[in-house]
Amino acid sequence: PSNNWISLFLWRSPDVDDGDTVTDFMVQERERGITIQSAAVTFDWKQHRINLIDTPGHVDFTLEVERALRVLDGAVAVFDASAGVEAQTLTVWRQAQKHNVPCICFLNKMDKPGASLHFSIESIKKKLKVEPVLIQIPIGSGKSFTGLVDLITKQQLTWRVKSRAEDGRVFETEPLSQSDDPKLLQEAMEARAALIEKVADLDDEFAELLLADYGEDFDAVPPAKLQEAVRRVTLARKGVPVLCGSSLRNKGVQPLLDAITAYLPAPNERHHDLVRWYQDDLCALAFKVLHDKQRGPLVFVRIYSGTIKPQSAIFNISRNNRERVSRLLLPFADQHVEIPCLTAGNIALCVGLKQTATGDTIVSSKASAAAASRRAHEEGDRKASGEQVSLVLAGVEVPEPVFFCSIEPPTMAKQADLENALTCLQREDPSLKVRIDPDSGQTVLCGMGELHIEILHDRIRREYGIETHLGPLQVAYRETILQSATLDRTVGERRHVVTVTVAVYPIMDLSSPPASCEVTYKDDLREQLSQEIREAVENGVNSSYLQGPLLGHPVQGVSTVVQSVSMEPGTSPAMVSACVSRCMLKALRQAGGQVLEPVMSLEVTVEEGHLSAVLGDLAQRRGAIQDIQNRLDNKVLLATVPLAEMMGYSTVLRTLTSGNATFFLQLDSYEAMNPQHQNALVNKMAGLA
Repeated sequence: PSNNWISLFLWRSPDVDDGDTVTDFMVQERERGITIQSAAVTFDWKQHRINLIDTPGHVDFTLEVERALRVLDGAVAVFDASAGVEAQTLTVWRQAQKHNVPCICFLNKMDKPGASLHFSIESIKKKLKVEPVLIQIPIGSGKSFTGLVDLITKQQLTWRVKSRAEDGRVFETEPLSQSDDPKLLQEAMEARAALIEKVADLDDEFAELLLADYGEDFDAVPPAKLQEAVRRVTLARKGVPVLCGSSLRNKGVQPLLDAITAYLPAPNERHHDLVRWYQDDLCALAFKVLHDKQRGPLVFVRIYSGTIKPQSAIFNISRNNRERVSRLLLPFADQHVEIPCLTAGNIALCVGLKQTATGDTIVSSKASAAAASRRAHEEGDRKASGEQVSLVLAGVEVPEPVFFCSIEPPTMAKQADLENALTCLQREDPSLKVRIDPDSGQTVLCGMGELHIEILHDRIRREYGIETHLGPLQVAYRETILQSATLDRTVGERRHVVTVTVAVYPIMDLSSPPASCEVTYKDDLREQLSQEIREAVENGVNSSYLQGPLLGHPVQGVSTVVQSVSMEPGTSPAMVSACVSRCMLKALRQAGGQVLEPVMSLEVTVEEGHLSAVLGDLAQRRGAIQDIQNRLDNKVLLATVPLAEMMGYSTVLRTLTSGNATFFLQLDSYEAMNPQHQNALVNKMAGLA
């Protein structure tokens, strides 16, 4: 039955203990000890099928997290019990909130020196702004961590590992009342009372049950009733169950799997409005593409309704084309099992879909989509109104890249191979952008960070056998204007004559995204122009936003008012667009240019003895210190720093702190450069410095 399937998302800190993690199968992942790309695993646990996707924690690969969250029903956030909520966890948690994904928290590494249950709970409450619902407490901590107490069932779980071969798979379960440790018994009873009170505060149905039937003895509440209440709280996202253990020693993993099946939603408990219109017909979302040298593109799809089979034809609504699924595979990291069919709630790997890309909606046929459209229209949904686009599942938002560099093949004979490799990598990773520089003709890679581009370069070398050369990393600057300007421009002669007047104004809010420039018309000019001419005018304005007057970087924070447009009869729209573009370029130059540089939010975790060295280095990088916090024996330094100053920072930080510091970097905003630094940058780009 469908309620026995669970689609699960797992994220953790961007490091692993050993190089043999099943879901970290890439060579680069095993060498670096980090997760780079998401990997799917399907397995069964106590008559439940669980589809698990392990995702990266590093911000350079945030798109991997975004597209996994889009298709999954629940999430497990894995924390280091000695570090609490780290910066990358906070970023992913916000993404989970955006998609309304119910979560479970797992406090890992309870056997690590410095592990603290109280510290981790307070960190979750303070930083994630959620109510932690503690349903387990550890027995001991650090090297003395031997087990845990399940507060719901009042059972004590103990791992007595006699040999390494056991690997924590065998544990003893006994009622808490039989424990010979009175201190543990007292602590557990107090923790259970606190759990019951918290759940009662978060769930009205459970509060009524307590007052009606267990008013005199809250401890008599049956475990089943308490578990049902915790599940309701989790699904409503009013609270987050918190469990603990040590995944390296396999302690606490079995109760975690039980909690996943008990508290996270089944596919039929997640509401997708579009899916009901398809009824029993196929409706699936392609959320990831991989390239296999033998089998070609492998497309990961999440099936929301219906069934998918090998050799069946499918219809891609997003691209309006038909394709055929040649083979159907069940994913298990880099090993795949061929299967005869797969039903709703599952994740499948489809072979043979050569045109399908990330974010595409797949249905069984064009007729199926039309039938769903009719059902939606009959329900009176205003958004549908018979339009096919309304039947497309929401895709993935791709963040803007902040780094770019040129890439060149070793010889011109390898140029075609390089282009093919980049095409495949772009299809796999939508956050990778590839463009051709109009002046030099060079191929330019645009990525999310130094590590992102470094990994891509390494993959081209290893997987495609091309020894490419990377140019120096460049920062993706933006440009804006300082003052308003109005310009009148006439272009053409004889038959094609256009006269345009535009005015440009700076928008004070520079924190908005690069595409936030505005285009408006004076008075009723918009109504006087035909749709074709309006499109030509707006194309001309938008094309001028792509290259600013100072350095040729995209423009943001500019409002354009089209004041007048006049033309001779028979003038082509292309001439109108060209006239507007030229007029805009001169107006932007006249308004005075300002370079905006990306400013990053930086978090450095460092021992107190190395703090002064890190502060001194940041001062030289134009960093602004926001706060210095305590995290057990370490200091957490919060700062903002220009991206241009952070080239090679990981190497410098390791040198300054003898390898005992970690840092997290993500885009915060775009800010205006001061005149001195801007002049130096302009001279450098012009080859004068």
